[in-house]
Formats: sequence, structure tokens, C-alpha cells
Amino acid sequence: MDHVAVLALFDRDMREGARPDSPGARVERVDKVVRQVGTEHGWNGVIWSDLDESIADAAIAEQMRYFGELGREFEWKLYGHDKPEDLGKRLRAAGFVAQPEETLMIAELGDLALDAQPPEGVRLLPVTDRAGVDLVADVHEQAFGTDSTRMRHQLLAQLTGDEDNVVAVVALAGDVPVSAARMELVPGTRFAGLWGGGTIDSWRRRGIYRALVAHRARVAAERGYRYVQVDATSQSRPVLARLGFEPLTTTTPYVYG
Repeated sequence: MDHVAVLALFDRDMREGARPDSPGARVERVDKVVRQVGTEHGWNGVIWSDLDESIADAAIAEQMRYFGELGREFEWKLYGHDKPEDLGKRLRAAGFVAQPEETLMIAELGDLALDAQPPEGVRLLPVTDRAGVDLVADVHEQAFGTDSTRMRHQLLAQLTGDEDNVVAVVALAGDVPVSAARMELVPGTRFAGLWGGGTIDSWRRRGIYRALVAHRARVAAERGYRYVQVDATSQSRPVLARLGFEPLTTTTPYVYG
């Protein structure tokens, strides 16, 4: 994989050319910044910017003013190759709080091994309705120890909207949900985004995460996408690397509000 070329394509397709991530959200392009304004329970933040030292602080202040007037907490999603090089430092100085760094990992679907199956006794159930969304949200709360209210509302809105742009799946051991994941598809781009992949503690290290990645990658390939991308934690990065994903840069959420 040509890392420079693929990263440039990702920036153009998924960041500078971003689409709203759910019904009711909107994407705005103002003064070298691309931002999303979400719904009541949606995601708000800066997706892409093209800044230099002379305008960075003013751009940061403007986003703080804008989202502040809306009464919204928001996130500046900073990538390791974004300019200026000290943008993270400038965000911290303005009062943003950095969340744990993750690694942007991308794989070309033609290079992936997509035959991984869940372990014996575990089956994958497609999520299509509110009951399935509740299972996904409950698993994520157990797996990550975080509130899943926003994800619950967003996933339900995506599944019930007019566009078929999300795939969600829950892994069941018998009738007990033990892992869940989703994939967001952006028509007109070459990238499918893999999100979630949370597994409860007692079912980790049994190959479920690997099976969920393979399942979603197969769907992406069937729908004509070329790449799959993940914001990988330190736990998932080794598994993804073994599957054929390559690290291209880092990504750090900076939260304000």
C-alpha cells in the first residue's frame, strides 16, 4: 500500500469531503475548517482543517465561539499529520482535553483474509431494529465501561433512515450478547469505517473480534468498497495488523465544553 497516497485519499474522501453521519446532522465548510453539527444526541466536532501558524489560534477560537453559542460540547478530531505541527498544543492551551490517542489503520479489501468465523457456540446476528440496537448498546457499556446513549440514538437513526449506510451486528453465545460492532458506509467514497468491536471481558481472546472484522469487511467488499479503516486502540491494533491492516497515522480527540 502506498501510505502517502491512501492517506491523502482518506483526507479528501472522509474528512474534507465528509458527509453527515446520521439523519438530521449537517456538515459545514467555513474558513478552512470542516465541521459537523449533530442532532440532540449526535456528534459535534471538527473533522478536517487546513491551517497554518498565522490562523490556527483564530480558527480554534471561532469554533469555540460557534459551538458555544449552540450550547454544544464538541470534539476536534486531530490527526498526526495535521498542520500546524503544534496544533494539539494550541488546542490544549485553549482549554481542550485530549482523549487517548488511537491509530488510524487501513486495509485494502483485496489483501485481507476474510474467512475468519466466530468460535463454536457463538453466532452473528444482524441488527435491524430497536431491540438489536439495545443489545449493541448494552454490550458496549459492558465492554468499554462508558455511557452508550449517544451511540444508541445515532445507530437507531441510521438504521431507520432512508439511506442504507450502516451495518451492525451482535455476537450471541446462545441467547447472551457477548460482542457487537458496526460499520459506516459512505456512498461515493472508497472507504468503509469499522467502529465498536467491543467484547465483554469473559469472552475476549477467543477470536470474536477477528470474526466481526471479517464479517464487516466481507459486506464492504460485496458493496464495492476498496478500503476499510479503523481508529484502533492499543488492544485492537495487534489483531488488525495480523489481519492485514497497516498504520497510517494517529488520531486524538480533543474535547471542549
